[in-house]
Amino acid sequence: MSKQIDKLIINNLKPYLMSTLRNKVQLIGNLGSNPEIITLESGKKLAKFSLATNESYKNAQGEKVIDTQWHNIVVWNKTAEIVEKYLVKGNEVAIEGKLTTRSYETKEGEKRYITEVVCNELLMLGNKQ
Repeated sequence: MSKQIDKLIINNLKPYLMSTLRNKVQLIGNLGSNPEIITLESGKKLAKFSLATNESYKNAQGEKVIDTQWHNIVVWNKTAEIVEKYLVKGNEVAIEGKLTTRSYETKEGEKRYITEVVCNELLMLGNKQ
């Protein structure tokens, strides 16, 4: 009986859990540059920065290898104001957001695509500077 109840609870929760997990990104890393801050005509703030995440492993020779991945981060509104006020190159942060891809055209007329993480939560980590 208990297994049937557990299965029923899990089946009822599955749609909720799966919808909350869709397109969710969590990263911990270091800012690769000082944030670029843009204030729009409407007064809204936008912050953009690159985030480096590192993963280490040992290769076949037993040497430690560090693999760095770079992520484009976009932050809006009040969180962008916090980024502007407190974050600089090298700061360690944890971010949560969603993955987005957009296209743009270069000055030469070429269509390019960029994938970004639109941050909705940000946690400053590491020592105070």
